[in-house]
Amino acid sequence: MAVTSFFSVPFARFRLPDAGPLNAELRDLILAREKEGARWRNPQSNMNIPNGLFESNFELFLWPERCIQQLYEFCMNQLFSVVGEVNGYTRDRLMQLELKCHAWFHVTRRNGQFNAHNHPMASWSGVYCVQSGTSDAGESKSGVLHFQNPHQHAGMFIDPANEHMIDAYTSKGRNLVLSAGDLVLFPSWLFHEVFPFHGDDERITIAFNCWFNERDPALNRFK
Repeated sequence: MAVTSFFSVPFARFRLPDAGPLNAELRDLILAREKEGARWRNPQSNMNIPNGLFESNFELFLWPERCIQQLYEFCMNQLFSVVGEVNGYTRDRLMQLELKCHAWFHVTRRNGQFNAHNHPMASWSGVYCVQSGTSDAGESKSGVLHFQNPHQHAGMFIDPANEHMIDAYTSKGRNLVLSAGDLVLFPSWLFHEVFPFHGDDERITIAFNCWFNERDPALNRFK
């Protein structure tokens, strides 16, 4: 007898080595841009932006600052490694893919949160934690990144035979507590949310969406 896992969802989690100096540069830059307000704020968010949350426009990875470009390189290198693994692609096959993406930052202060959503028109999404923030004592879910279980009917009947199944088969959602330097990658279709942040400083994250096209074969000559 063998138990097989069907309908699995790929997640990847990485940690940027020696992230402290880079995160300090990112934090200073992001907080300075936040203070400028409308110049950097997302002007057309399709989500309700509550008090306590600042969302930037989606051009962050186009900024020329060294810290931004270092983070971009780290995130995209990890993403390509994941795409290669889950698709069984060789390095040559990955080189045939043209990456497109957009990115933005969130600064979250007390009671700031982000409601459940996914990211249409992208295949992979990611969240990088610049600063996790210091939560109040006893607030274990403060600022937690929560992923809803996509098996919509898995919880329609709960009894002792299925209420304690291992993580691969559970009907429950998953909570991720991100620390500074953490990167998580996940399929863009998966619904997720950020629980309210309860703290006196800032929780700072950078999010991005990515999608891919087949590269023009004529361009491959110039790799």
